[in-house]
Amino acid sequence: MEIIDLVIFIIYMIVMLGVGIYFLKSNKTADDYYVGGRKIGPWHVGLSVVATDVGGGFSIGLGGLGFTMGLSGSWMLFTGLIGAWLAAVFLIPKINKLAHKINLLTFPQVFGHFYGKNVAIVAGIISAVGYLGFTASQILAGAKLAGATFSALDTDMAIYIMGGIAVIYTVMGGLKAVIYTDTIQWILLMSGLIFIGIPMSYSAVGGYDAIVESINPELLTFTNITWVQIVNWAITIIPIWFVGMTLYQRIYACKDVKDAKKAWFIAGLFEWPIMALMGTVLGLLARVALDQGLFVHEGFSAIGDLDSEKGLPLLLKTILPPGLMGLMMSAYFSAIMSTADSCLMAASGNIVTDLIGNRGKKFGHLKLSQLATLIIGALSIFIALSVESVLDTMLLSYGFMVSGLFVPVLGALFTKRVSATASLVAMISGGLTTVILEQFFKNYLPFGLDANIYGILVSAILFIFITIVDPKTKIKTL
Repeated sequence: MEIIDLVIFIIYMIVMLGVGIYFLKSNKTADDYYVGGRKIGPWHVGLSVVATDVGGGFSIGLGGLGFTMGLSGSWMLFTGLIGAWLAAVFLIPKINKLAHKINLLTFPQVFGHFYGKNVAIVAGIISAVGYLGFTASQILAGAKLAGATFSALDTDMAIYIMGGIAVIYTVMGGLKAVIYTDTIQWILLMSGLIFIGIPMSYSAVGGYDAIVESINPELLTFTNITWVQIVNWAITIIPIWFVGMTLYQRIYACKDVKDAKKAWFIAGLFEWPIMALMGTVLGLLARVALDQGLFVHEGFSAIGDLDSEKGLPLLLKTILPPGLMGLMMSAYFSAIMSTADSCLMAASGNIVTDLIGNRGKKFGHLKLSQLATLIIGALSIFIALSVESVLDTMLLSYGFMVSGLFVPVLGALFTKRVSATASLVAMISGGLTTVILEQFFKNYLPFGLDANIYGILVSAILFIFITIVDPKTKIKTL
């Protein structure tokens, strides 16, 4: 990377830290820190939602899917559009009104309202652990991008640098810093892909005729996918829109139901087809570039030589001239940081509000929140040092949260009877089932279906059964 690219990148990082410093002065309460004062506009929230959900992990992960599957990899984010719009129609009208009525700050507080304190604590633990892993996946995504771009920088050092910067400005600025930097970062990424990344990559590989000549024709279709892959993505990604702490914080940050629904419809459209196609197209072009020998100077000449998730950043490094390279790398790093900071805020909120609660008042809620964010960020960096796949780490974190929390939250919001015992058993059994199957029996599951499916099934069966037989089951009140 040329000196001009490095200068551009450093300026970008300084600007992001500056945003954190600016909002550090405006945060006076936990309400400011975690939900932005509940008056952020729908476009800012919508762009923040899609930046958080797609972010760097899915950006790099989509590039990997485009590299291996071609355009069909874009169907993964179609499930994101479905999840966003279902949440807009069914979830937001209930949650936004409840949040303003009882001053909610976190997602597990919903469980506390319907099921009681003990259930909220367990939900907080599950959510915090899930977002800890998710944050680690984003830091790893940034490290892979940096490692493929800066030849003198190894992955471990990149993890320390990327993680450190994301943690620092999130600790200082809270949710307002996160949402407003997300808007900047997402616009930067979109502009970089539309005006720099895609057209220059397309030109570098020789255009459509060269692409058709180089690769298997099925990579250019939308049917290079099995029903099992679609089901696995759907059952993992759609429910996250109903249990994601980062998403609940943004529902709370909107001033009313109308703004929140508008934000979610905006987010869905940006997920698919816009970001889905751009990410997979770039991954596909990286595959073409490898086939054409454009990466030989980097030591990669065959598919098996190259980590599919590093194909996209390697392509950009190879084709972009000085100056544009710095802009494009800043765009991708911005997407990664936009997800990492949101996940840090989510895990911090779970720890401080749901687990520590009033016991932390003597330290000051705002200062304790910042300290928790710092500690969680450090743990995420440590986890990032020990995992290899961005997408696998993300989907495992998703699966752990979804299988534990999805059924109880549906029960709380859409049924008339609630049982604290049923909720506790469903959360613990669902999460443990998914983790155990994923870690020890992944290759033996029928039809290759994701472990998360069985986790949700176990959770649902136990939740329904115990709700029916539990003598303490009660008719819920909003």
